[in-house]
Amino acid sequence: MPLRYDAGEVITAMVTPMNSAREIDYDKAEELAKYLVSNGSDALLVAATTGEGPTLSYDEELELLSTVRRAVAGRAKVIMNAGSNSTETAVKTAKLSEKEEVDAILSVVPYYNKPNQEGMYEHFASVAKSTKLPIIIYNIPSRTGVNILPQTVAKLANDFKNIVAVKQSYPDMDAITELKLECPEDFSIYSGDDSLTLPMMSLGARGVVSVASHLFGKELKSMIRNYKTGEYYAAVNMHKKLYPVFRKLFMAPNPVPVKAALAHKGLIEEYVRRPLVELSDKEKKELFKVVDGFKSELTK
Repeated sequence: MPLRYDAGEVITAMVTPMNSAREIDYDKAEELAKYLVSNGSDALLVAATTGEGPTLSYDEELELLSTVRRAVAGRAKVIMNAGSNSTETAVKTAKLSEKEEVDAILSVVPYYNKPNQEGMYEHFASVAKSTKLPIIIYNIPSRTGVNILPQTVAKLANDFKNIVAVKQSYPDMDAITELKLECPEDFSIYSGDDSLTLPMMSLGARGVVSVASHLFGKELKSMIRNYKTGEYYAAVNMHKKLYPVFRKLFMAPNPVPVKAALAHKGLIEEYVRRPLVELSDKEKKELFKVVDGFKSELTK
């Protein structure tokens, strides 16, 4: 059965490059977007958590979106972060995203307010009614304080055709099974954590909204393709080799480690906006040892 919306297998939650003044470096953003699309990314997610969206102004988000869209030039989907803990704001942002002609939006479960399941349903129903854009629900209880249940996701997916997928950043494999049992067949599930991609795919997930794909997109894509073509040993072997990278990229708040690693590769500078701070020299040494060591692992 065709999917409601196909964003591909590897969606990169793209970092937002910044200079030493912690201003957005749009030239680097354009270069990075091109690099990512050439190295395994099927879609780019703009101005989300990894992109430091909470610290960006609306004007910055629009210019960044325009920059990324120009860079990919139709070679990849562009997804805009359009979530809020205020339903009114989420609706407004969804409408604005539609005007900007993005391919889809990611909308997070309302944070801080801690709504119940009925409140979550009403929130996403309002967003879905406000736009024709495909909507990916983002479930990340560690940041929002609440967990949207598979039954609520399924009700939304059944009631609104433009709710097309869920990004599940929650290590509950039973929830993935329940999502597959209760959601329509054309609804997609994406892992929101690189280390959970293969386990979730074994239960029917489509792919991953990734951080590690900034560095090893082709390898991540290879892992996913190998699994889907029945090369299970190769997929598991790549997962095991990538696993230390997956873990180290979250040794500090995201996106601090991945920005440091990208700077180590010479792709961007490492700067993040406050309240985040860059890695210490000791932390960088630990991170780079794992990132650089991955290449030697590939030959084993």
